[in-house]
Amino acid sequence: MKELVFHAKRLHDLDGIAVNIIKAAGNERILAFYGQMGVGKTTLIRTICRGLDVITEVTSPTFALVNEYPSDSGPVFHFDFYRVNRISEALDFGVDEYFDSGRWCLIEWPEKVEELLPETVVRVLLHENPDGSRTIRVKIPA
Repeated sequence: MKELVFHAKRLHDLDGIAVNIIKAAGNERILAFYGQMGVGKTTLIRTICRGLDVITEVTSPTFALVNEYPSDSGPVFHFDFYRVNRISEALDFGVDEYFDSGRWCLIEWPEKVEELLPETVVRVLLHENPDGSRTIRVKIPA
């Protein structure tokens, strides 16, 4: 497994980090974002979506579970499993079909559906440091 580590002191730093995450993902299109509430998962996903040329506003799909954003290269799917209590809830709306689509799938609160994630998922771990900066670890399967 390959691991990249980034440090973001300002919101502006996320632009370059997002580009590097997209490049590092290579052919893998499923990215799982881990971190406590308020650490910046949605903000980083919004920045990644800009890098993927998403042409609409990116918002957290907390109540819808999944948002679909159009881009020039096809749809980008943004999941938020915070409110999922059972794996069956994710299966009921066809999460496996999204994961098998070959499209970008960006997942918040993936720990709620961990057993459904493919082995090749790229894991993005966000941590807030005491000074308010963020450390972002990206784990890419070999």
